[in-house]
Amino acid sequence: MATTDDLLARHRAVLPAWVSPLYAEPIELVTGSGCRVTDAGGRTYLDFFGGVLTTSIGYDVAEISDAVRRQVGTGIAHSSTLYLIRQQVELAEKIARVSGIPDAKVFLANSGTEATETALLLATQVRRSNQILAMRNSYHGRSFGALGVTGNRGWAASSLTPVNVSYLHSGDRLRGLFAGLSDADYIGKAVEDLREVLATTTSGDVACLIAEPIQGVGGFVAPPDGFFGALKEVLDEYGILWVSDEVQTGWGRTGEHFWGYQAHGAVPDMLTFAKGIGNGYALGGVVARPEVMDCLTATSFNTFGGNPISSAAGSAVLDYILDHDLQGNAARVGEVLHRGLREIAAASPIVADVRGKGLMLAVEFVEPGTLTPSPRATLGVLEECKAAGLLVGKGGLYGNVIRMGPPLTLTEAEAKEGLGILAHAIETVGAAQ
Repeated sequence: MATTDDLLARHRAVLPAWVSPLYAEPIELVTGSGCRVTDAGGRTYLDFFGGVLTTSIGYDVAEISDAVRRQVGTGIAHSSTLYLIRQQVELAEKIARVSGIPDAKVFLANSGTEATETALLLATQVRRSNQILAMRNSYHGRSFGALGVTGNRGWAASSLTPVNVSYLHSGDRLRGLFAGLSDADYIGKAVEDLREVLATTTSGDVACLIAEPIQGVGGFVAPPDGFFGALKEVLDEYGILWVSDEVQTGWGRTGEHFWGYQAHGAVPDMLTFAKGIGNGYALGGVVARPEVMDCLTATSFNTFGGNPISSAAGSAVLDYILDHDLQGNAARVGEVLHRGLREIAAASPIVADVRGKGLMLAVEFVEPGTLTPSPRATLGVLEECKAAGLLVGKGGLYGNVIRMGPPLTLTEAEAKEGLGILAHAIETVGAAQ
């Protein structure tokens, strides 16, 4: 078998330079079980990132493998939406029931990026406008349109876009114009900002606001609860749709709710989903009110979206999440992690903030005694964690945030094990500053 070094050289030779693995010495994951993975060298790690919040219920889950094997055994791996797909219909019915959107309809796709494109297509068609509201520091996918509504310059590779975007203030409570405000004042200022943007940088007939309840790539930044409910009151005055990007916040990950939008006291017109529903199988989509979903006047279909295998996997994942109350586990085990991280932060001069909800956690690193972002410390912690057997991610506008989204099946014992590794990594890096 080729060495990791051989594989890295081959990767660099044939894949784009902008597809870059983590770590100074990237690893190849070859097996997994529960919340642990093993690399090609035989080293086992506790996984606190889950393939970017995608392996939502862990590795080697019998219920998912069995569902996929049953479908593969039929010999039908694909038929496209030109034919009836029982597994697609059954999964769509389940998602519609848990979505919270009245009389919901569901379009199944392959990824969060494709879900974003579909939501933008529907919104602009309904409103007959290409004007979009998005949030600063946001991320909605890799494609041309999705990057057009992404408000993070580290990910927006082109200024060209098919939509006309106006950006609102994000939920950043550490820096920015709204830093230090109370929740009520923050929301009040955000509403003022929305009204000013509508009056100045748009012609009023905006198609939609697309926003993550908790910004993923942006470093798990979140506004106060009730924020989007207050914005929606203004949006409703203009007939503007609200799209909640639940690609990272959905499926019970925040612990307190099944969807991130439910912390805000209002129901979106559409929500987008992906990642965790497939637990590694390619699956995403859009849930919308019927009059929104059915607005397209041209014929359309999806070759691979909602294919029998991915739909069978997604249905098994959703059943597992509900049957095992993984939302409740995210709340309980998440609190163990949040409490431990706050204790670590209180003793560390390089930690400026601990944030997130449930099993969606972030730690922001700064130069000691300042709010100056420290990507160097973040990379140091990332590497120290890997060396000690813990996989975490990174992100944030300045690349100075450690992001964690472990499987929703994480146990308290595993949470405490991970905390011990994190504490040592942060102490080690802090001592070297």
